Amino acid sequence: MIYFWRLLFSTIAVFAFTFSTHTANASVLNHTPTTAREFLQQGVDQISHSHYEEAIADFNQAIQLQNNLGQKDLGEAYSDRCLVDCTQAINLSPDNAEAYINRGLANYRQQDYLSAIADYQRAIALKPADFRAYYNIALAYAATDHNLEAIVDYNLALSQIPPSANLLLADIYNDRGLARLQLLDYEGAMTDFSKAIQLDGNDYRAYFNRGCACGKKGDNFGALRDFSKVIRLNPSNGMAYVNRGVARYQLGYYQGAIADLQKASEFFGYTGEQLAYEKAVKILQTMQKQIPAASEFV
Repeated sequence: MIYFWRLLFSTIAVFAFTFSTHTANASVLNHTPTTAREFLQQGVDQISHSHYEEAIADFNQAIQLQNNLGQKDLGEAYSDRCLVDCTQAINLSPDNAEAYINRGLANYRQQDYLSAIADYQRAIALKPADFRAYYNIALAYAATDHNLEAIVDYNLALSQIPPSANLLLADIYNDRGLARLQLLDYEGAMTDFSKAIQLDGNDYRAYFNRGCACGKKGDNFGALRDFSKVIRLNPSNGMAYVNRGVARYQLGYYQGAIADLQKASEFFGYTGEQLAYEKAVKILQTMQKQIPAASEFV
């Protein structure tokens, strides 16, 4: 039996910042920094010593120079500056709900989900009608597989969000659908993914997730429909080719199934995604072994 190789797409937290993964040194640099990378490292080190003003100055200098900084490091310089700003804002004004939300996002990016939830809860205490805090708490709960708790906060976010915010509504329905799918509530998940598609017909993530739900239910025609839509919207999605190939195989469309798996393996080979490539090849080989010799390829 060939099963769906499932990858579920979640949305990104509102106003999501990246967070530096640089490791702080035991002390600041023992020489005057001259490059953007050195200023970035010194800024991270300054945070570890609670030297916030100095850290901001270092991050500003790194951003201004930008020499020998890749795009990722440059993004981290902006992100770390935002983190320092949020902490300073909270120190100066403990009732600043926006600062708590943004610091929660920084903690979320650090995978410190408990601290993120605490920051969001503080924001809610200050602004009980802010749907962003409920939504981001739900995402943090979902990241730790507390899906029942996540659904409660997704519901609260939906109760507070403006009804005209279609794209954000689609994101929340999509993510609530993922939580329901993890709880094996296939019908509820299908309803949420369909609602997300109704709100944003170009959201390939919702089509992908609904295709996965169809596969779990054994609805291979539905899965074929949704993964085909994903490929039309996002032709470079190798995972959609894998899953559509599996759906075609289950339906007896062997030629199309093999073509999809070949396409996926070629794509993963080209992009250098070795693990994905190996899995796609393994599924393809399994298919080729299991196809009855006398079967007509359709």
